[in-house]
Amino acid sequence: MLLSAAVSGFIAAAGLIIAIGAQNAFVLRQGLQQRHVGLVVLVCMMGDIVLIIAGVAGIGALVQQWPWLLQLLRFGGAAFLAIYGLLAARRAITGGGELAPANAAKQHWRLVLLTALAFTFLNPHVYLDTMVLLGSLSTRYPVETRWAFAVGACCASTAWFIALGFGARLLLPVFRNPKAWRVLDTMMAIFMFALSLLLLLKPLKVG
Repeated sequence: MLLSAAVSGFIAAAGLIIAIGAQNAFVLRQGLQQRHVGLVVLVCMMGDIVLIIAGVAGIGALVQQWPWLLQLLRFGGAAFLAIYGLLAARRAITGGGELAPANAAKQHWRLVLLTALAFTFLNPHVYLDTMVLLGSLSTRYPVETRWAFAVGACCASTAWFIALGFGARLLLPVFRNPKAWRVLDTMMAIFMFALSLLLLLKPLKVG
């Protein structure tokens, strides 16, 4: 029973986490540039783990009782994504060989940390996915196996971010060409603007 609950938690979390999202796009870019990858992966993993545990513990019910919290995150997240999209658009326009991983200027770890935290906690959908949805799914199991579900979900998040962050280096041969970075940043800019607009135009609904 414990194993079954853990596997179910792993599959449920993987289905939610392994999807195109702003956080995943950020982790991929940091992995390609090999900039503070361990820090970024750790922040994303720990953020998910904390929210998954909170959801299984029942804290997700607070989000359902106070939906205005999600709406506050909705507008804050939209603003952050729009700003990041502008930065990506500027990188795409300016281009240059300095975007290649071997020649890229090192970012300060504090800036990378703050950006990773913003992508993790300013996205209202992460609360819906981890705290509300996974928390609700965990209630299908008895109390004694509910935490096995949480462990499985946390393992899925951990495996995904490690694979995405450290596995990105496999694509480095492609990104030795500065044009590839322009294409990536163009796609990221479009993606961030689209997510920002979606947050502004589509109210979040709990339940």
